[in-house]
Amino acid sequence: MTVPPAHQPAPMVVPTFFIRQRVTLMVNRYEILSAGPDGGEGPLLAFAQQKRMKLREEVAFYSDESMSRRVFSFKARQRLDVGAEHDVLDEHGQPIGYFRKQFGASLLRSTWNLSAPGVEAVGQERNQFIAVLRRVWNFIPFLNNIPVPFLFHFDFTDSRTGALVMSSEKRVALRDRYTVTVPDARLDFRVAAAMAVALDALQSR
Repeated sequence: MTVPPAHQPAPMVVPTFFIRQRVTLMVNRYEILSAGPDGGEGPLLAFAQQKRMKLREEVAFYSDESMSRRVFSFKARQRLDVGAEHDVLDEHGQPIGYFRKQFGASLLRSTWNLSAPGVEAVGQERNQFIAVLRRVWNFIPFLNNIPVPFLFHFDFTDSRTGALVMSSEKRVALRDRYTVTVPDARLDFRVAAAMAVALDALQSR
């Protein structure tokens, strides 16, 4: 029996992985780590770098920290646009996915559209109260330059069925750390990793 394309597993499926952020003076770096047999952090899957102050946002993912081999990336279609559309590209520069932030809906609760072969999903902050509280925090004098102390989680659900496609949960740590789960085998790891890093790298845009 032939499996319909909408239900075929993606070429690269990683049900659970972790993201660790490194902050340096001119770039943000992210380690994407597999889940080990004990459920903890395992080997490196990809190493990402975001250069700051670029007119058109782009984050490249490499096979390791030497950054000798670029394996995928995401890049904005527009310059400095809060609602910019981003393409996820494979190592040959071919599109394998797409995401964008819904600017209007995100004024009160961050909302993203995510698209990949067989997948159309909408992602939102899980807790609307925390979403509003984070925004209020940024408008309080003397607090708007202090990092927001609230954890936030995102759930992406299938636009048609409402089934969970992907979730990203921020963990308590000195630097930003996330646990990403992908129960939908149609979602390519590269698209999921790009979206998860974008939730951190572009969240304030």
